[in-house]
Amino acid sequence: MTVAPAQNVARSIRHRVLRRTQDQAKLERAVLVMHDVTKEYPNGKIALRDVDLVIPEGAFVFLVGPSGAGKSTLIKLLIRDEVATRGEVVLDGQDVARLGRRQVPRMRRKIGIIFQDFKLLPSKSVYENVAFALEVTGVPRRQIRPAVERVLALVGLTAQSSQKPSQLSGGEQQRTAIARALVHDPRLIIADEPTGNLDPLISWEILQLLLRINELGVTVMMATHNAEVVTALRKRVVALEEGRIIRDEIGGAYHRED
Repeated sequence: MTVAPAQNVARSIRHRVLRRTQDQAKLERAVLVMHDVTKEYPNGKIALRDVDLVIPEGAFVFLVGPSGAGKSTLIKLLIRDEVATRGEVVLDGQDVARLGRRQVPRMRRKIGIIFQDFKLLPSKSVYENVAFALEVTGVPRRQIRPAVERVLALVGLTAQSSQKPSQLSGGEQQRTAIARALVHDPRLIIADEPTGNLDPLISWEILQLLLRINELGVTVMMATHNAEVVTALRKRVVALEEGRIIRDEIGGAYHRED
């Protein structure tokens, strides 16, 4: 009479141990882990509340929500522009709040950032804009040229390498910015409204490029207000509202569908 219950207990224990092991394996493979993160500014404004988020290696994640929801603060925590008031932000196994000042630049090389307004240096050519990202981190000159040529070929700008930003279309400027973000082989690409200044056709071209980069194994987090893009692609959607994650859905649309 006691055999079946004992077997059930043993099976339950094995299940819990296996699940714990699987959860730990997911965390170990994660590029980003945020655990119980709250960010309160000196004026009392709470920008993020009790945020838990795990982004595994190779994921493509849309970060959505209205203005003021906390998206910009979350990104600032990742690049150590801000430090969490409570909780942990772990990037590629490192707790970013525990890094010394000299360690922060090295940590930031693991992240490539793409902005809405491109942030290219107007006096430098496409090649020089991309190369500059390596030069400022002390990469030997002999390694710079092949790295720059590789990423320019990937984004389709080899023929424009000598042109200045003012000679480029908006889409070409954004592709230059993507090449610059990629050139140091980051673990995570953060794209902050990367199509916000582009027309719909060019926006889709930029999105296809980000998807191709993701297929090469680079983790991508894209903050966007573009509901059409998010709903069409059905990737993972993390929705913020008033500093909280209100939805974390695989294959989700921009808005909740229930």
